[in-house]
Amino acid sequence: MQVEKRVKELVEEKIADRPELFLVDVKMLPNNKLIIQVDGDEGISIQDCVAISRHVGFHLEEENTIAQAYNLEVSSPGVGEPLKLNRQYQKNIGRTVGLKLKDGKKREGKLLQVAEDSLTIEESVKEKGKKAVTVESIVPLNDIIETSVLISFK
Repeated sequence: MQVEKRVKELVEEKIADRPELFLVDVKMLPNNKLIIQVDGDEGISIQDCVAISRHVGFHLEEENTIAQAYNLEVSSPGVGEPLKLNRQYQKNIGRTVGLKLKDGKKREGKLLQVAEDSLTIEESVKEKGKKAVTVESIVPLNDIIETSVLISFK
């Protein structure tokens, strides 16, 4: 059984009774570092990360899933991490996001709405010789390469 698949099963098993928590990603890096990213609708606590780490680590050791020594890291996605799941988009409605598009353009705006196949953002658009105006724009998800939450220090 592939390591990532088994780890996903173990994480889902551990958070099954916690509907506010969700698995974002599992990666086994070439240097034997196993990274698990879990988030929650209201964030995730250190205690939750520790509980997930202990559960996964215990079962991986018991089952001898990974033959060589490895490092296990359980955390929430960092501030700079791109959004991957619809649930992450929902959680960040009202925040400013940066979009990298397939056509090479970048856009930035307040995330207003998330649909199955698009995002609605409120962005400032400036036309030549005119003042910038705020408009709502619908951006198809399949035009987006990456979406990140932007942090403001105002």
